[in-house]
Amino acid sequence: PCNVYARNERVVPSLKQDIKEISKDDYFAKNNEFATWLKEEKGKYFSDLSSESARDIFLKFVKQWNKGKLPSQYYVGITTGPRSAHNWNIKK
Repeated sequence: PCNVYARNERVVPSLKQDIKEISKDDYFAKNNEFATWLKEEKGKYFSDLSSESARDIFLKFVKQWNKGKLPSQYYVGITTGPRSAHNWNIKK
């Protein structure tokens, strides 16, 4: 079979070889993953950032993503991410 990842890439666990690279254009598509990473890795909430700051930090997230450096949960998909520190206290 054709190996798409032939450029000096070492053999890694199956999940990592299936990673689809992202770019700054995936800002909205990967927002849940980004918001989770932001909280867990940087200790910041998405809602606390300006648009410009969020996009700048997203570029760092993209680099980590594309290097396969993030925990597997990010690549599998995160359905919701932490948006703010505010507790809305919504009753179910």
